[in-house]
Amino acid sequence: MDSKASIRSAILARRDALAPDKRIEMSLAMAEAAEQLQFEPGTVIAGYLPIRSEPDLRPLLARLRERGARLCLPVILDRETIVFRDFVRGADLVNTGFGTSGPGADAEVLDPDVLMMPLSSFDGDGNRLGYGAGHYDRAIARLRSKDKSPLLIGTAFSIQEVDGLPAEAHDVPLDMIVTEQGLRSFSQPL
Repeated sequence: MDSKASIRSAILARRDALAPDKRIEMSLAMAEAAEQLQFEPGTVIAGYLPIRSEPDLRPLLARLRERGARLCLPVILDRETIVFRDFVRGADLVNTGFGTSGPGADAEVLDPDVLMMPLSSFDGDGNRLGYGAGHYDRAIARLRSKDKSPLLIGTAFSIQEVDGLPAEAHDVPLDMIVTEQGLRSFSQPL
């Protein structure tokens, strides 16, 4: 099996090669696919704003907000830690590290019930390969230490799926993945 670094590099190059208009179309299809996600009004859902060639979740997040979700975005506090700040419509966004933007320091920090995560690749067993910094792994561990068990949803284009990923003991599998082809569950029926 290839190393995580070589898989990451190959799959991100594949994603980067998608034409920008194709990524927009695929992101809009992801927003439609996420309509299958069931949640109660007031559920705290963490998304993210796109960097590089990531899916653009803004249409998906707008639909979730319309359905009653309370949204939050990740903010990198230091090289090790991300927190999730309340994403209120119309609030100013600031640079939050690693090319990302999100709510400023005055926004409330929330613990998400649903965690939508970017990734470099995923496999059919729900294994996720991130970007290598471990931010989300540590965030999940921190939430679990507070007795929180967020629903873990990977967000990717279908071309980011691989046959198998090397999984280590600290790697937490996804509950679901949303791509332009639909919402797929690894852990529970839809």
